[in-house]
Amino acid sequence: MDKRILLPTDYSKNALNAIRYALELYRGVQCDFYVLNVFRVSSYTLDNMMVPEPGEQFYDTAKRTSEEGMTRLMEMIRLHPDNPKHKFHTICTFNSLIEAVKGIIAKKDIDIIVMGTKGTNSSKAKIFGTNTVTLMEKIKECPVIAVPEGYSYSVPKEIVFPTDFKSDYKRKELQYLIEIAQLHDSKINVVHIDKNKDGKLNRKEETNKQLLQDILDGTDYEIHFLPATNVSDGINIFIESNDCDIIAFLNRKHLFFGSILSNPMVKEIGYDPKIPILELNDN
Repeated sequence: MDKRILLPTDYSKNALNAIRYALELYRGVQCDFYVLNVFRVSSYTLDNMMVPEPGEQFYDTAKRTSEEGMTRLMEMIRLHPDNPKHKFHTICTFNSLIEAVKGIIAKKDIDIIVMGTKGTNSSKAKIFGTNTVTLMEKIKECPVIAVPEGYSYSVPKEIVFPTDFKSDYKRKELQYLIEIAQLHDSKINVVHIDKNKDGKLNRKEETNKQLLQDILDGTDYEIHFLPATNVSDGINIFIESNDCDIIAFLNRKHLFFGSILSNPMVKEIGYDPKIPILELNDN
């Protein structure tokens, strides 16, 4: 069950907090952690015809700053209790965040990304933080865990998985949800917001519900039908009343949640996220 986990960092406190969260979440798992800092060069953009190259002053200065930041970060990580199951690899690269992440996912066979919801521009960031939103929108090769700013790790005993049962499920796309639940003896709370308040599903929804139950068989799970005027209110109330530790959702652009950026529920919890979010992909 070895894991390859990518940890993007901008050297902010929140990025460090997300790294610490990942170390705790996978404390009992043999892991290779790839710590990534993507540096840019002032006065250059990736769209410019003139791309800075090694040996040029601006490039070398930016690279040195990135590497010095990585050295300081690794010293802080070493203050964390030593875990013989964990190995660290550092990467400092000039690139766009998305291209750098895609390249590392392909080369290192990354299983999952863990990052903070907001970075150094937290006062300007809207939903989650622009880097996290960008990754969730563009990266389909692996799941992303977004850790809220200042969140203190607690064992994820209660996981929320909202669904409307309108689409079928694949075992592969729920793999990481089930894995985390089994790793920590967590309970998976499947939450369906019942807008009709009658608790009834149509034939297709009932079929999908049974498929989900088959996939979750062997885990500790419970299905909840909750009356609510809208999804976001219902989910937030459930999270608060049940002391939930993680919310997981499938990023299906055409179903239920829609795009992350247009999804009211994710927007609402995203402005002031209380618990980590596990974003799963349906490819």
